[in-house]
Amino acid sequence: MNFHNRVVRTLAILSAATVFGNLAVPASAAEVAGIKLDDTVRVANQDLKLNGAGIRHKLVFKVYVAGLYLPERKTTVPDVLAVSGARRVTIVMMREVGNEEFGRGFMSGIQQNIDRAEKAKFVSQLMKFGEVFAAIPELKKGDVLTVDWIPGTGTLIHLNGRKVTDALPDLAFYNAILRIWLGEKPIDSQLKSFMLGDKPGDAPRSGNS
Repeated sequence: MNFHNRVVRTLAILSAATVFGNLAVPASAAEVAGIKLDDTVRVANQDLKLNGAGIRHKLVFKVYVAGLYLPERKTTVPDVLAVSGARRVTIVMMREVGNEEFGRGFMSGIQQNIDRAEKAKFVSQLMKFGEVFAAIPELKKGDVLTVDWIPGTGTLIHLNGRKVTDALPDLAFYNAILRIWLGEKPIDSQLKSFMLGDKPGDAPRSGNS
């Protein structure tokens, strides 16, 4: 092989290595308002992908960034609620919020999106869920709260990696928690759209879509 052919072959190998190397590089983390969320997380030995994320606004304030993780992409509420594997909602605080205010928002979000029969069924779990916020003095800027569904275990909540509640075993209750953001009366309709995968500029969703 002459020198010219060796050069051509070397360039071809380098070019192929560059292409395949680029394909192997993982996608960068998603960024919302300067807060980075991993594209993929591992929950209960299962890889979950970031389905969508956005900002929870209250009046003129940015309260937190929330991201929804699922085994595969879903764009409608019924499909999200029907997922059989692990799931996660990650919340990253953007400002300091007292535990009473934060807890009230969560409890109100659940109760506005469940009917009377569900409220009666969930009494004990709602009480335990409320105890989570009583155990947290306040949520500070940068704190990370994760709300996981673990098949065979239940709902687990962690604050900055520390478990703050025992498992709540009812899948229907986890779905009730999800409806805080995804229900017919979400706490933030724009955040609902973003968690379902919409991007800025998309038409807003309504109802269970």
